[in-house]
Amino acid sequence: MHVVIPYVVGALLFGLGVYGVLRRRNAILVLMAVELMLNAVNLILVTADVSLRSALTGVAIESWARPGSAAPGTGGVLALFVIVLAAAEVGVGLAIILQYYRMRKAVVLDDVRLDHEDEERVAG
Repeated sequence: MHVVIPYVVGALLFGLGVYGVLRRRNAILVLMAVELMLNAVNLILVTADVSLRSALTGVAIESWARPGSAAPGTGGVLALFVIVLAAAEVGVGLAIILQYYRMRKAVVLDDVRLDHEDEERVAG
């Protein structure tokens, strides 16, 4: 399989995620688009790890890294860190969205007001 295919798929997934973040108005769908972008990054990390390791076959490890520093599967380990980050992001994001829904009864991002000072002046 050519290495270009996973890179193109990752770029398309990332592009779809960016489109989803910019065009969606529902907060849950925006979180799903962010997850799509993170999964695209995972695909690119693992593909880069595999392609670089296959390109450096036969090259002594001392010539391109410190001895013993390049553990096998570095891209996979970085992908696991991204998965953990995505899980934390979903947990915090859903908590914020649920709290906002309890307060305002809507999760449309166009209606979210971030300036509390104006509300206090109008209410007071």
